[in-house]
Amino acid sequence: MNSELGLVKRQFGHRARLALSPAEIRAMDDQAHAARAMWNCLHAWWQMMPKGKRSLAAADAAIRQARKDIDFLAVLPAQAAQAVLKAYLQAWKNCWDGRAEEPNFKGRFRSVMSVDIPQGRDLQIKRVHRRWGMVNIPKVGRVRFRWTKDLPVGKQANSDNRITGARLVRDGLGWHVAFRITTLDRAPEPHPGPEVGIDMGVNIPMALSDGNHHDHGRPPRLPDGTSDRDKWLNPDEKAKLLRLERRAAHRKTFRKPKEKTSRRLHRTYDQIRALRAKATRRSTDWQHKTTTTLAHQYSVIVMEDLHITNMTKSAKGTIEEPGTNVKQKSGLNRSSLQEAWGRTVTLLTYKTARQGGTLVKVPAPYTSQRCSACGFLTPGSRETQALFVCKNPDCGWTGNADHNGARNVLHLHRIGHVAIPAAGRAVVRRTRGVKPATAR
Repeated sequence: MNSELGLVKRQFGHRARLALSPAEIRAMDDQAHAARAMWNCLHAWWQMMPKGKRSLAAADAAIRQARKDIDFLAVLPAQAAQAVLKAYLQAWKNCWDGRAEEPNFKGRFRSVMSVDIPQGRDLQIKRVHRRWGMVNIPKVGRVRFRWTKDLPVGKQANSDNRITGARLVRDGLGWHVAFRITTLDRAPEPHPGPEVGIDMGVNIPMALSDGNHHDHGRPPRLPDGTSDRDKWLNPDEKAKLLRLERRAAHRKTFRKPKEKTSRRLHRTYDQIRALRAKATRRSTDWQHKTTTTLAHQYSVIVMEDLHITNMTKSAKGTIEEPGTNVKQKSGLNRSSLQEAWGRTVTLLTYKTARQGGTLVKVPAPYTSQRCSACGFLTPGSRETQALFVCKNPDCGWTGNADHNGARNVLHLHRIGHVAIPAAGRAVVRRTRGVKPATAR
């Protein structure tokens, strides 16, 4: 019935900040640590059991028995423990399908503190007034949260428009609740906009094939050419961060081996995490706004199929064969990871589909080295990071290197990827009926 009416079911999330008392914060922390310990116990059980005895029923019985035998695991609600089991099995499924690496133990400091509430009926959401709402958290109680978006609760909720669950997540700014919402929307019409190719980089985050670009609006580089690690912080915040890092390093010198970290040092670490979280939220906000603009403007967005894990590997090599330019490669890796190219692709994937558009990926090799005017790969054409000068005597095209790469990305989509060199040869093959590169 919904398909006949042109309606489709859509799922999305909404994140809001919680207002917790100190006792509630401690209770939430205990649940998050219990969830992490449950994951580690489950992983240890999985490695210990023979392959023939690993099953969902056996794992479920193991975690039920663990919650009875280990006192601190009992603070985790039963539904949240089942969510840990479901996430762990899904991690193995992703590994078997080749989408991720094998799951591993979760460290205390490197893992995100989170607790899942898989059933929406346990939340009992109610709006208090214009700015605040109330949500029920199992084994914690009623908690206030910032009401920044109209949620399908009360009479507005039905089988097609409702909250199906939530996840509690902690970052440097405190605890947040991320609601999972299912709603019924009208199917989008085909997007009438033009096509565009995007070249993602560090100097220019997004260079478009039509000559436009999207940057952060801040100086992205330092005088020595390296990336600014904290470019999302203003000068006062950068000075405060440097002061806190020096204070933490000074206080750390007074800690003896195997001695617990002092409360003062913990407080300094919390302040550093808060500034880091603020920079991350600003970066994510810029990505959301930029990708929304692109999805509204263009019908087909073409991007490079980047293998980010391979691109950001260390260059230090081995003892027998040490690498070269290790520090420079380390700085480049850090700059590339800060741009969060994978998150950009994820955002554009669902936003273009929501607007009736399409996201296409093309192979990345040689897109930054080939001339977008003549189509030839001539050595030395990319003179600098920003300047491309074609060394082909019959061409001589000059332009921005990132825009040149974006034009090549779009052209690969239009000709069906046939210009990819075979076995490293600089060969340009053109199918019958396709216009030559000079006529683009």
